[in-house]
Amino acid sequence: MVDPQLQSMLSGTVMSRTLYDKIIDTHTVRDLGDRQVLLYIDRTILNEYTSPQAFTALREAGRKVWNPDAALMVVDHVNPTAQRRVAAMSDPGGAQQVAYFAENAKDFGIEIFDVLDPRQGIEHVVAPEQGLVLPGMVVAAGDSHTTSYAALGALGFGIGTSDIEHYLATQTLVYRRLKTMRITLTGHLGLGVTAKDCVIEVIRCIGADGAAGHAVEFAGDAVAAMSVEARMTISNMIVEAGARGAVIAPDAKVFAYIEGRPRSPKGEMWSAMVTRMSGLRSDADAVFDCEFALDVSEVAPMVTWGTSPDQAASVTSLIPDPSTETDPNRERAARRALDYMGLGAGTPLDAIPISHAFIGSCTNSRIEDLRDAARILTGRKIAPGVRAIVVPGSTKVRDQAEAEGVAAIFSAAGFEWRQSGCSMCLAMNDDVLAPGDRCASSTNRNFEGRQGTGARTHLMSPAMVAAAAIRGHIVDVRNLSKEG
Repeated sequence: MVDPQLQSMLSGTVMSRTLYDKIIDTHTVRDLGDRQVLLYIDRTILNEYTSPQAFTALREAGRKVWNPDAALMVVDHVNPTAQRRVAAMSDPGGAQQVAYFAENAKDFGIEIFDVLDPRQGIEHVVAPEQGLVLPGMVVAAGDSHTTSYAALGALGFGIGTSDIEHYLATQTLVYRRLKTMRITLTGHLGLGVTAKDCVIEVIRCIGADGAAGHAVEFAGDAVAAMSVEARMTISNMIVEAGARGAVIAPDAKVFAYIEGRPRSPKGEMWSAMVTRMSGLRSDADAVFDCEFALDVSEVAPMVTWGTSPDQAASVTSLIPDPSTETDPNRERAARRALDYMGLGAGTPLDAIPISHAFIGSCTNSRIEDLRDAARILTGRKIAPGVRAIVVPGSTKVRDQAEAEGVAAIFSAAGFEWRQSGCSMCLAMNDDVLAPGDRCASSTNRNFEGRQGTGARTHLMSPAMVAAAAIRGHIVDVRNLSKEG
């Protein structure tokens, strides 16, 4: 296949390309027509929950994994996060998944970080901290939040079980090109406002399907000002607007973040990679199928009130009246959400009491997230009747937080300091809410039953979760920040 850029040059024209198109072009093995290509995938991260069927299919077909070194297996979804970690699991189903996962790692020759490995953690935290994701890569994995890797200049997207099997057997996927969408964030974040608030506001504005069928590129001076870990948050959560992939142009912050990590290139290979990838970005005149812009200076701390991430508002707002919705489907969804959440239109968001507080997940469990929450908790105690849990994104993050004294702040405030894992984000282990429990959560999804049957979830930033835990109800973190 002739590269589209080369073809345009030979024809005497210059084809402007988006960053997404450039990455897809360089990874296309064959054009299959009708916007489909056979796409080379650089790397995948496998977990114990979404991979078993793929390995079973490989076994039944008598196939091997084409390139075991391009995959990493991480236990993260079903493992307990109790303060003292042991290999034994009380849940028979989870234990069986983990055992089969280990068996597949051994039989197919893939490296595994099991629950006792000092590098274990949530896959989307572990891969970057190990230096396994580099600018220009295509990373496909069996988890929709693989878009997190956009923060490192890679194209990340989630795939299904049959695609995992195809990838493992061939290192490729049959892939349909997506439409492109650019989300431009400008301005400066105000006091108490984080990347989490920005992406929730984006989702609120464009809707839960606003980026459906698109690969989203984040751009703008506000994105450039964000740390790499903050960029991971916005890349991770744009899935909740329906995005099927995400990219951000790599810059000096990205190279500084990756350099020196255990699996990152070293010496001349590192220098060559930086030289080659430093100019990886959309052409100045590239045309996107869709554009959205947001001045983050106008964003306040955000909270979800419903059962979809787009059902959100600033913490100083009242819950909206469903009857004001012009779309009948959205009105019905809002009424159902309020009924499930046990809330009524016109209720001040900052008056809603909570029973639980959870800080963790692949969205907000990195060291910067924990530091943000710890700043709010310093010298304070959680409210009576609130159960508060913090689950670091990896064992390395946990160790770093303990070394910095962050863990001690959480414990002194009354939070349970846990081991790493997905935990209460999706309640597949022992960390499950009971019906009627109401949780201030730093996670990415507030669907019905997401944290437990009948449980009610309010998404917000880690600092906002910490503030809610202290007050016993949802509260504007800026009020606590001003108190010092």
